[in-house]
Amino acid sequence: MTALTDPPKESFRLSMLINDTRYRSLTFQAIALLVLISAVAYLASNLMANLAAAGLNISYDFLGDPAGYDINQTLIGYTSQSAHLQAAWVGILNTLLVAFLACITATILGVFAGVMRLSNNWLVRKLMSGYVEIFRNIPVLIWILIIYAIMTVSLPAPNAFRGDSPESTMLLDSFAFTNRGIYIPSPIWGAGSIVVVLTFVASIIGVFAYRRYAKKLLFSTGKLLPMGWPSLAILFVPTILMFFIMGQPITLDYPELKGFNFRGGLKIGAPLIALWVALSVYTGAFIAENVRAGILAVSKGQTEAAAALGLRPGRIMNLVVLPQALRVIIPPLISQYLNITKNSSLAIAVGYADITATLGGITLNQTGRAIECVLLLMLFYLVISLGISAIMNTYNNAVKLKER
Repeated sequence: MTALTDPPKESFRLSMLINDTRYRSLTFQAIALLVLISAVAYLASNLMANLAAAGLNISYDFLGDPAGYDINQTLIGYTSQSAHLQAAWVGILNTLLVAFLACITATILGVFAGVMRLSNNWLVRKLMSGYVEIFRNIPVLIWILIIYAIMTVSLPAPNAFRGDSPESTMLLDSFAFTNRGIYIPSPIWGAGSIVVVLTFVASIIGVFAYRRYAKKLLFSTGKLLPMGWPSLAILFVPTILMFFIMGQPITLDYPELKGFNFRGGLKIGAPLIALWVALSVYTGAFIAENVRAGILAVSKGQTEAAAALGLRPGRIMNLVVLPQALRVIIPPLISQYLNITKNSSLAIAVGYADITATLGGITLNQTGRAIECVLLLMLFYLVISLGISAIMNTYNNAVKLKER
């Protein structure tokens, strides 16, 4: 009887890095990485040599110098004597504000338009098709300028609201629509207001928990719970009760015309509104097509089966079609959110002080530190884009089809 033994292992040879398929891909990747590192190192050394020859150096000390310019709309404290770093933070917050608002409104508008494009009503379907084709085929910069021009030309100046000879009146004596922006009441936070805010946040979480429980109950037992009025009750009733229990700690500061402008309240500037609306309607047209494609990717048999169970069309869309369509919608939706964030840099066209206008515009021109400012701008947009991608990819992994 002969004993079976394993064949002797082949010793490693350098030629295997090219000839052996087990190592060939790793070899090419290592070579490409070395070439990339060498190219970056060469460009960096060349840049430093040219800067040294010109008597320049990379330094960020200028961020501590006084900015010397005003910003029309800020979310944090800022004056013209604040540092360039503070101006950059104002621009960052303004960018995040308009990007956040535009992402929300563009999603709502896009989902609505995408669903309506598949409506059985011919007029609604054609109107939504016209919206999509018109807004997505005209550059967003033109829409920003159009909306800003409409606001500044069609709306009255603040002095038109004077009491002696009013040409315009405030809406509900609280809202003023002017060519400089919209003035609305602003909240005044008193003692105990934090409790009311936390109650409202808990109510929002409660709404999501209730809707999740209702879906789970429907899928497990077939019992259909109402969604509309319970969600509204959970959202508002606890907050209203806590508001009165705490003695109405939140009051409103109403805008009043004093001199040639309004004082008090909260001003939403015309540049912010123009940028917000333009980004929303422009990106919403693209999101509508993503939503339509996702819905069409769901088999009609799903809709027919849900209808056979007695579900209403609205329930079929919310509980059957859209959850499955999200697997197709979410990946391109991430790109649209990134486009909103990057397209917000066009704010400089209407004078909105985002990060590109402050750090990449006025600060760069005043200090002459082009390389430093551009590097900081690149870092900001890179971090924001990677953050949005990470959040949306996490959500995409949660809703994607789970295979066995």
